[in-house]
Amino acid sequence: MSLKTFSRGGVHPPEHKLSSGLTIEELPPPDVVVIPVSQHLGAPAKVLVKRGDQVLIGQLIAQSDGFVSTNIHSSVSGKVLKVDQFMDSSGYRKLAVQIEVEGDRWMEDIDRTDDLVKNTVLQTADIRKKILEAGIVGLGGATFPSHVKLMVPKGKTAEYLIINGVECEPYLTADHALMMERTDEVFAGILVLMKGLGVDKAIVGIENNKPDAIAKMKQVVQGSNVLVQGLKVKYPQGGEKQLVQALLKREVPSGGLPIDVGVVVFNVGTAFAAYEAVNKNRPLIDRVVTVTGKSVEKPSNFLVRIGTPVSYLVEKAGGVPGNTAKVINGGPMMGKAISTLDIPVVKGSSGILLIGENEARRKETQTCIRCTKCVTVCPMGMEPYLLMTLSEKSLFERMESEKVMDCIECGSCSYTCPSSRPLLDYIRLGKSEVGKIIRARKAV
Repeated sequence: MSLKTFSRGGVHPPEHKLSSGLTIEELPPPDVVVIPVSQHLGAPAKVLVKRGDQVLIGQLIAQSDGFVSTNIHSSVSGKVLKVDQFMDSSGYRKLAVQIEVEGDRWMEDIDRTDDLVKNTVLQTADIRKKILEAGIVGLGGATFPSHVKLMVPKGKTAEYLIINGVECEPYLTADHALMMERTDEVFAGILVLMKGLGVDKAIVGIENNKPDAIAKMKQVVQGSNVLVQGLKVKYPQGGEKQLVQALLKREVPSGGLPIDVGVVVFNVGTAFAAYEAVNKNRPLIDRVVTVTGKSVEKPSNFLVRIGTPVSYLVEKAGGVPGNTAKVINGGPMMGKAISTLDIPVVKGSSGILLIGENEARRKETQTCIRCTKCVTVCPMGMEPYLLMTLSEKSLFERMESEKVMDCIECGSCSYTCPSSRPLLDYIRLGKSEVGKIIRARKAV
């Protein structure tokens, strides 16, 4: 029987999972951390501390400031040096709390033991509140506040929880490592999310290039209402809409969300964070980050504190290789280049990829030859060549009518283009402008 996958588009880039099979290495905190107060979609959190304050690990330092917002906690103990503007991965300076590390002092109510807590005594509403308080967001990269996802809109019904263990981006292995080493905790987190969502069915989707993770997850979920489903390897299967279609054959409508077809999707890292928040009273203060690249001396999966400088991770992986031409925050398909290593790890940091000159060099852009390859591989059924042209000509109203906001920015179009056209670059620009138009219209 053929493996399940999504039906429209997709590509098969080389996997380059160089850090696959490597154990998670927990790094000690650096001397100084910089913790941004906006590490999530929505409103930035409101800062609660000031220069000179002493803080503990797990202490709330910035509070949710809106419905779509979430809390920020200190990942270290020490003294607040500054509350100021610091550069993040976007290249812009944003408000953050800089803390000098002093000792290893934790909030007293956090369970720091390795003891597995299988079940939660909290009820649905209390689980949602706990996840808000702990600052849990989507750790697959989108960073949407998780408590909001658990609140099903009026008129909608949640039938399934889907756990995304696909990790289809080349090079990245953080989720794979988490499923292998924290299997029981991930499963306990799935049960927490099921209870918080009020559903009795869950499916874990894992691509078939991770047979060890599939086998281990299947073993731990035995006797439960959680199904582990192997999937055909195809990018971008980790996209929510693609994963829902692959597992349930349900089509999320244009402009819609998985909840429109009775589904809520969370990443395996989010499930693990939910377990720690609800069953161990531990806020989101660290995460697993893959540091990798063909010339990297020691490709690794690091467990690191939020706010740790990227330079610190790269140093622990052997330093910057001499042929490095570009550093990517994330994977090579959807990640974005960063201009400096002096930016902090945040909740959405899944990987740091260092690539050499041959990989980083863009080929000369040629004229579109109307081959339609970009159309064939687009998982959303769009026409990337047309969207790029419209963006070039600033025809943003037409881009909106062509449903550009449905683009998931997977990069499949640019990857497959024989003319090396920067399709995704122009589509991202167009999406940004169309987003401004939509927000202005709603504000009237």
